[in-house]
Amino acid sequence: MKSEYYIKGRGAQQNTHNRFFQHVYETRDDFLEFCRIEGEEADNNKTQYIPIFPKTIVNKVTSPDIGMTFSMNPYQGCEHGCIYCYARNTHEYWGYSAGLDFERKILIKKDAPTLLEAKLKSKKWQAKTIVLSGNTDCYQPAEKKFEITRACLEVFLKYKHPVGIITKNALVLRDLPILKELTKDQLVGVNISVTSLSEKTRRILEPRTTTIKKRLETIRVLSENNIPVNAMLAPIIPGINSHEILKLAKAVSENGALSCAFTVVRLNGAIGQIFTDWIHKTLPDRAEKVLHQIESCHGGTLNDSRFGIRTRGEGKIATQIHDLVRLARHRYFKDKVFPKLNTELHEQYKDGQMRLF
Repeated sequence: MKSEYYIKGRGAQQNTHNRFFQHVYETRDDFLEFCRIEGEEADNNKTQYIPIFPKTIVNKVTSPDIGMTFSMNPYQGCEHGCIYCYARNTHEYWGYSAGLDFERKILIKKDAPTLLEAKLKSKKWQAKTIVLSGNTDCYQPAEKKFEITRACLEVFLKYKHPVGIITKNALVLRDLPILKELTKDQLVGVNISVTSLSEKTRRILEPRTTTIKKRLETIRVLSENNIPVNAMLAPIIPGINSHEILKLAKAVSENGALSCAFTVVRLNGAIGQIFTDWIHKTLPDRAEKVLHQIESCHGGTLNDSRFGIRTRGEGKIATQIHDLVRLARHRYFKDKVFPKLNTELHEQYKDGQMRLF
């Protein structure tokens, strides 16, 4: 049974302390109880959009655990509210909490297309796939209003530059005409995250995301238009979605996905506290069991920061997860290949048009 203080439509149920701040602001339970009795509003649950103006937009990725070299994020923070999201911790660098602030204070980079174009036109730049987004979802609800991702895709198309997309939102289909143009030259690949086939699980785990039905439909539509799709079965959370691995792989493969990837959940930084608070309020009957199973994958803690192990986990439960994924790939992706994106055309289009000489 959910806590009476459960904030509907959000993942995190609290604002954790920002580790960079000396002082802590807390909302106490007795204050929430007072507001409930008196009928007063204890919390404004609206999303805020805050413009920011970075000097650069393309980030070099140095982690050996992440399969990308460069990424860019039109937005910081993410209204999807996925409770497990590793990107939550980055919100602290902007002076906010990794908890509710991450979902409700969305930082908007309106200059992203201009900054991207300057990067692609640079004489020093050598084409390598840039991924939208390595941190927060480029098709989160804010994109419907600001259309920054769409503008960036138009830049990639103009300069014939390869781009990867990571999302769990069907809004990506809005840009199908641009994606179809990109795929003619093998310049785009899309990664769709599908964490569960259960709507009940999705609603509590990823409260403001596209439904599972729409995600599978998105994979199918992209695939029917020859746009390569990799399914992200991530993260795998013991006791929550670990039993779904084979069914997930089968479903995404049948809808056209060419490959699948996975990670074992790790609750780094403030996410450990956020997730622990959330699961005790949302799934109290199995909270301790899930937490202990996660700990068993990371040497007795909720997080392991060792490169090469932190996203894979170790121990018996992690081994079972790996075995299931291996079996799923053999059954459902045996004769499928996700293509390598084309980096050869960009040099000819650095000024925005084909160089004849």
